[in-house]
Amino acid sequence: MSVEVAGTIVVNAINKAIERLKVPIDKVVRIAVCGNPVQLSLFQRKEILDLAFAGMRKLEALGVISQERNAAVLSAASIRGLNLPVHTEVLVPPSLRHVMGADALAMLIQTGVLERNETSITTDYGTNAEMALCHDARVITGSAAAGSALEGQQITCGMLAMPGAISDLTPEATLHRLTVLDTEMLPAAGPLVDLGNGRVTETGELRPTGITGTGTVAIINQSMEAGLITLPRINTPDTELHIWGDIVFTEDDLKEAGKAIGSVRAGHITLCNEADIGLEDIDVAYMCGASGTYVDALKAQRLGMIPPRVRTIYQVGNTSLAMARDLACDPKKMGMMDELAKHLRQTHCMFAASKVFAKVYVLELAYWTEGMPFSQYQEFLARYKIPIPLNLEGTPEVIRTVRRDIDDLGRHGLMTISNMGQDLRTQYSDCVECLECVRRCSEKAIRIVEGSDPPSFVLDQSLCKGLACRRCERVCPEKCFDLKDFFGGL
Repeated sequence: MSVEVAGTIVVNAINKAIERLKVPIDKVVRIAVCGNPVQLSLFQRKEILDLAFAGMRKLEALGVISQERNAAVLSAASIRGLNLPVHTEVLVPPSLRHVMGADALAMLIQTGVLERNETSITTDYGTNAEMALCHDARVITGSAAAGSALEGQQITCGMLAMPGAISDLTPEATLHRLTVLDTEMLPAAGPLVDLGNGRVTETGELRPTGITGTGTVAIINQSMEAGLITLPRINTPDTELHIWGDIVFTEDDLKEAGKAIGSVRAGHITLCNEADIGLEDIDVAYMCGASGTYVDALKAQRLGMIPPRVRTIYQVGNTSLAMARDLACDPKKMGMMDELAKHLRQTHCMFAASKVFAKVYVLELAYWTEGMPFSQYQEFLARYKIPIPLNLEGTPEVIRTVRRDIDDLGRHGLMTISNMGQDLRTQYSDCVECLECVRRCSEKAIRIVEGSDPPSFVLDQSLCKGLACRRCERVCPEKCFDLKDFFGGL
């Protein structure tokens, strides 16, 4: 998919969101965007190839020119396809370094950690897993390529945080109660199930449609405590956890999630090494983003996503969106972000070039995917003279500063736009119309055109998780369904 096509999708999504606000277009004087460097680059139709490589030598060898990603105040006319008057200001905040973008700056500003005299770790739990360690008047940043498992993607029955998503589960005797997000994105009681065999004792208030990233964390933690998981195995006859109906959690899902969780802990350890402190020296943890909001913080800590000896954990919501709102209301804050970016570029730790991160992440992979004992993991770190993750001690205070990741829903409440992209079509002459691809798509992104010959399928691009999922391909008995047939022309 080209930068132009991807950028068009981003801008079209913004147009639809503005349209739903039902505000006269000529009254819009300013909009602000916030996100990671890829998102902001696509919005401006800037090339993103330089973000795929960490080293300058590789970029030079490939002839790739690094893009400038400084703060910018643009005219709406400079953003192709943006349906706003030419007098509308568009505020694009700066990126920090490589894959550390305005969202990383936002988490530092919105949490207020820079004004506090404490040793703390702030983490935006997502695909990039941006993080910042504050210690002794110094801020060290980094970004771990965690992958999308913590956002409910690359999981067999995974989905983004939206109504119907399983966001948590808690034990009730020998069973587990699922927590499901309702239409207001608030947690509600779901079915009571036996994870070992899928038996449902109570249906609960809401019917689940998939597993979000926080649900993945809860499933792993609770299944490990119940003896259903012994890394890297699931201890059931068919090596799957049966969550609800045809919603399952597989050993491949366990490994995928483990890689993401491991990258977060590896990042925390690397930042501690840079600051010459241990994980036990971190007093406070701030959790940002949808995953950081809805996850059970204590379950996440037991898996290693939060340092083991913190006294307080704050769950603070979608700091990137909050920053965009603040910029739109007060554009002078752009200067604050620009100055902060210039300062932090001096202390940014590039994990891709860090030997410490490489050593720790290899051990994380061994722990999550090969079953290395945690004690042996600790022994290797001691041998490398790297800060060692200790066993848990005490129970930290957990403070939720918001009820949901988007805390302020405005006067009109939450509106969900179901179709943000475009429909793509293709035909398969070898298709036997079993419709497994349609049934097994957790995002409900695929439908068949009735009466078509040969069978014709429509893919809702706004719902499809793309090549990171491919569940539709795996369940096709004829092996003829290929997502590239939909996306190949883009």
